[in-house]
Amino acid sequence: MTLELRQVAKTVGAQTHLYPLDLRLAAGGINVLLGPTQAGKTSLMRIIAGLDKPTAGRVLVDGQDVTGVGVRERNLAMVYQQFINYPGLTVFENIAAPLRLQKQPAAEIKRRVTEIAEKLHIAHLLQRLPGELSGGQQQRTALARALIKRAPLVLLDEPLVNLDYKLREELRSELISLFTNGDTTVVYATTEPQEALLLGGHTAVMHEGRLLQFAPTLELFNSPASTQVAAIFNDPPMNLLDATAEAAPDGVVILKMNDGSVLEITGRKLRLAPGQRCKLGVRCNDVRLQALSAPGVQLGCSVSLAELSGSETYLHLRHGDMPLVAQLSGVHDCAIGSTVQVSIAASQAFLFDTEGRLLSAPMETH
Repeated sequence: MTLELRQVAKTVGAQTHLYPLDLRLAAGGINVLLGPTQAGKTSLMRIIAGLDKPTAGRVLVDGQDVTGVGVRERNLAMVYQQFINYPGLTVFENIAAPLRLQKQPAAEIKRRVTEIAEKLHIAHLLQRLPGELSGGQQQRTALARALIKRAPLVLLDEPLVNLDYKLREELRSELISLFTNGDTTVVYATTEPQEALLLGGHTAVMHEGRLLQFAPTLELFNSPASTQVAAIFNDPPMNLLDATAEAAPDGVVILKMNDGSVLEITGRKLRLAPGQRCKLGVRCNDVRLQALSAPGVQLGCSVSLAELSGSETYLHLRHGDMPLVAQLSGVHDCAIGSTVQVSIAASQAFLFDTEGRLLSAPMETH
C-alpha cells in the first residue's frame, strides 16, 4: 500500500504539535520516525492511524483521501510502548482476538496463532495468562496480536523502549525478519539513532514538530542535510568546530581552526571563498587519541570528564572554547584536567555553512 501525507499539520489550542509537512512513506518497507521526546512522532502516528484528525492537510492511502476516516475503518495494526493484553484471556486467546472478530474458522485461527507464536518464540506460553509472563513475553504477545491481522500498515510507537537491552536486541531482529517480505508498510518510532540504523529502510528525522529530512537510512546517515539532523542522528551528537576557509587551489579545501590549526581536505567537489566561515563536523567515534598516518589535524584538549561504559570510554574535552567528545574503544584512564592530543582525519570531516546546511560529506571524497 502507499501512504502519503500532504501539508499535514496539527495544533491543539495555542500549541503546535506538527508543522505542515509532506511525507510519502516507502511502500512495503520499514519507515523509521527518529527524533527526541516531543519531536512529533506520536502525533504523526496517531494521524496516520486515524486516531486523530489533522488540523490541516490530507492523508492519502493508495491515492484515496482518508483524512476523516476513523481508525476502525482502516486496515492497520498498531503497538504502543505501553503494551496492552487482555488479563483474563490466555496468550492464545489474546493473539486470536483479531481473527475471532474477523470470524475466521477455528482451524485457521489455530494455524495462524501457532505460526506467529513460533516466530516470536512464545509458542510454549500459549496457555498461560498475561500475568504469568515476563515483560518481554507480554510485549511479544501484544506484537503477535497486532501482526496476526496481516494488515498492510503496521505502526510501532517505540514498542521496545520498556524492555531490557538483551530483549530489545532479540525482538528487533525478529521484527526485521518478519517484515522482509515486502507485503507490509511499517512505521516505527524511536528516539535512538542506533535503532534506526539497525532497522534500515527509510528514516524521517523529526524535531519539535518539524520533518527535517526523509531518505534511505544509510544515505541520511552519510549525508545529513543539516547540523540539526547530524545532531539527532548521532549519539553522542556530532562534534561541530568553527573554522575559516583559506585560499586554496581547486579540489582542495584548507580550513583554519580558531587556534590556528590547519586541516587540508582534498578530493571534494566544493569551493569555499577565502575568509568564508563554516563548521567542521566530526563524529565522536572518528576522534582518535593516536596520531594519524592519513591527512588530518591534531588538537590539544583538556579533559573535562571521562565516562566509562565498559567497552567504551567517552572523553568530554575542551579545545580552547570549543567542547569536543571522543568515543574511544576500550577503557582509557584520563584524569580530569589532564591534556590529551586528539586527531581528526580529513577524510571523516563534514562541512556545514554558518546556517547549519550541509556543504560536503565524507562520502563525496573520490
